[in-house]
Amino acid sequence: MQTTKNQSFFSRLRFAYAGIVHAVRAEHSIRFHIFALFGVLVVLAVFRPEPEWWALIIVTCGAVISAELFNTAIEHLADHLHPEIHPSIRIVKDCAAAAVLVTSLAALVVAAALAVHIGRRWT
Repeated sequence: MQTTKNQSFFSRLRFAYAGIVHAVRAEHSIRFHIFALFGVLVVLAVFRPEPEWWALIIVTCGAVISAELFNTAIEHLADHLHPEIHPSIRIVKDCAAAAVLVTSLAALVVAAALAVHIGRRWT
């Protein structure tokens, strides 16, 4: 069994890239969030808010995509370890999905704050 511990940085980077590629291919939700990220980047490029807003939006979008990746990892591991429906596994998967929901709602609050900020600048 090959371990990922103590491997070169570039080997570990390949593992991370493989995880992202798998998630994008297999998960509709992550594709939606990545599409939303590109839409948000277009909005930022058009309205050109201050650098602090760029940072806040990028960190927020990164949190949402990270939550999706964690959710995907947890679901795959749970399904592998316990393929049958089990109340404890359901709770684990529900909590992981809830983490995605919470970060997504937080991202919407940041987007609303940015919209208010841009609206005030244009008036």
